[in-house]
Amino acid sequence: METASKNPIPNPQSPIPNSLSPIPDLPCVIFAGGKSSRMGRDKALLPFGGYDTLAEYQYRRLVKIFKEVYISAKEDKFPFDAPVIHDRADDGIFAPTVGLLTVMEALGGDFFALSVDAPFVDEGVIVRLYEAYRSDEWDAVAAKTPLGIQPMCAIYTRRLKPLLHEAVKEGNHRLGYLLKKGKSAIVEFEDEAPFFNMNRPEEYEAAKAALS
Repeated sequence: METASKNPIPNPQSPIPNSLSPIPDLPCVIFAGGKSSRMGRDKALLPFGGYDTLAEYQYRRLVKIFKEVYISAKEDKFPFDAPVIHDRADDGIFAPTVGLLTVMEALGGDFFALSVDAPFVDEGVIVRLYEAYRSDEWDAVAAKTPLGIQPMCAIYTRRLKPLLHEAVKEGNHRLGYLLKKGKSAIVEFEDEAPFFNMNRPEEYEAAKAALS
């Protein structure tokens, strides 16, 4: 999940949530199909939070919030049981628009999208986005912090599908542009810490330290 250049270290005093009444009508999809070029290795498969992989850490905590949780990736590379939605492996494109469209076609409906490298997005963030989603017929609902919109912490609906098709066809993979073009609700958060993401080795080490 991309943000601006600054990436604040999460507050170790803020516990990672592990319980919430399930959200029964909205599946969650963990996006883990990126190239991880800045990390130097597949970050979805890095050990994290007492689990063998970051992907499993995310999956185990999110299944306590959502009734259904899937992982989006180009291949089933995970050493644990979880439903995987296979991204389009034959196009050679590592872009979130392609992943979003593939997921939308597979699920046939709305879903909450979260990047695998954002392990501190908590139940408070998710509930606020969900409440906004239920308030109107939006194309998408996304979080925004002082550093900018967080397009991979967002709810995408079936109403956005035509715009996604158009974006992929035209090779325009900027999710910010897609959100501006559609009818999008932007939910603002002052605290950057829940949106800390791990793109580089030093950010991975900081995230691990925050949990210890």
